[in-house]
Amino acid sequence: MMSGLMLVFLFISIGFMLEVDADKEKMRDVAAKYRDTQADINEALYTEFEDELKSWNATITKDNRVVFRSPDVLFAVSSSKIEDKFKTILQDFFPRFLKILRSQKFADNVQDIKIDGYTSSEWVGATSPEEIYLKNMQLSQKRAYAVLLFCYTLNDESVKTNRKWLEEKLRANGMAFSKTEEELHTRRVEFEINMKSEDKIYEILKASQ
Repeated sequence: MMSGLMLVFLFISIGFMLEVDADKEKMRDVAAKYRDTQADINEALYTEFEDELKSWNATITKDNRVVFRSPDVLFAVSSSKIEDKFKTILQDFFPRFLKILRSQKFADNVQDIKIDGYTSSEWVGATSPEEIYLKNMQLSQKRAYAVLLFCYTLNDESVKTNRKWLEEKLRANGMAFSKTEEELHTRRVEFEINMKSEDKIYEILKASQ
């Protein structure tokens, strides 16, 4: 009798282990596809923008953030008004950036596109660290929104035909100042691409419960 029960428990354990292994395999597949898609997007971004990065004072990170780092080009001091030089850059950059993400290869994998605005860690006339933080947070949000508004309303055919998609994907975030960057680089704008893989892994975990 005891050996029979042990055999039942053994089969149950084996079945559970097989299910766990199957879920692990699914998650490994999702992770591998995520890695490959990330690499393909990175290559596509570099291929498209490599010649302009230096003149734009921009970089492309390994996790596919396009970072514009020239404070004097981006905005007027303590203002969310986009400088004419940055408008010219965005008019060139954004339709080409959108074309990559809307391509058949990538469109279904994009979770969202975040425009992150960063400011310095200073504020003239502020009397406390809390006031500095709040004023910079407000300014960074206004700047991120100003960039989103400018890109979304560009008089470009590829932008106009993809506005419904942009409404689903494009977001603006105020990040205030970053303590992880050098002070010279805190004032910047980033276009961040997020993929759907995390949602897929969650669906696998939910289905296995």
